[in-house]
Amino acid sequence: MEIKSPAKINLFLEVCGKRSDGYHDINTLMCCIKLYDTVRLTFGQKEISVHCSHPDVPEDETNLAWRAAQLFFDTTRIGEGIRIDIEKNIPIGAGLGGGSSNAAAVLKGLNSHYGSPVSNNALIAAGKSIGADVPFFIYEKPAIATGIGDILTPCDFIKSCPILLLYPSVPVSTAKVYKKLNLTLTKNKKINTKILFELKWGQDIAKQLFNDLESVASAICPEIQEAKSSLMAHDASAALMTGSGSAVFGLYENVEIAKKAYNAISQSQMFQNRMWQLHLSHLII
Repeated sequence: MEIKSPAKINLFLEVCGKRSDGYHDINTLMCCIKLYDTVRLTFGQKEISVHCSHPDVPEDETNLAWRAAQLFFDTTRIGEGIRIDIEKNIPIGAGLGGGSSNAAAVLKGLNSHYGSPVSNNALIAAGKSIGADVPFFIYEKPAIATGIGDILTPCDFIKSCPILLLYPSVPVSTAKVYKKLNLTLTKNKKINTKILFELKWGQDIAKQLFNDLESVASAICPEIQEAKSSLMAHDASAALMTGSGSAVFGLYENVEIAKKAYNAISQSQMFQNRMWQLHLSHLII
């Protein structure tokens, strides 16, 4: 079985406070984008195994995909194994949720193969124990996520648009960013999610984009602001760091403008002198 495992971006991200369990409560609008890992499942195995050619992807029980398989077999009491092969295209440590997406792909793939013994709602609830973003990737539609990211409210007004994703090839640790976050210094102007549903997709939404983690991550990785400035200089309607970084996305009015920006950035001296990655993609709605 072969499954496409998409990346995501955060169109806004507000950190509301720290919880007693060590997690943070957030308020964020997430959307999948057309940048995929490929997850292949081989059934009829005696044990769980994970295989990936990327040197930074673990191939043991610390991999979220491995944990997802174990959770599924424990929940359903199916005494089998699975071979999981992951072809990585989503940059690691970029705030794009690749590991959580892989885990969600495994859960959905296994559930489909075995005749859906777990309801979709139960699968979403189970995914929370693997990672905060896993429920969103099981849902896989634009959603406002609250709590630790596991409480999902559908966001039906989002329209697909082209984006450019610029990754400075410097992974940023989510734990390190949250550790350095000073909640008293986050933005005073917060998103009213009820108002969001009254806005029109486009400039109204672009004006609302912010990420409470961006300044902290930028102090760790100054290239984030360079990437953001480059996208804005090449006609992005808005640009923002996604998740805890370090990837930055730019929203574009149409494909022609996005392609022109892609060509200009990819041919620029700044880009060619570095190991940066640039992807032309679209929001998945």
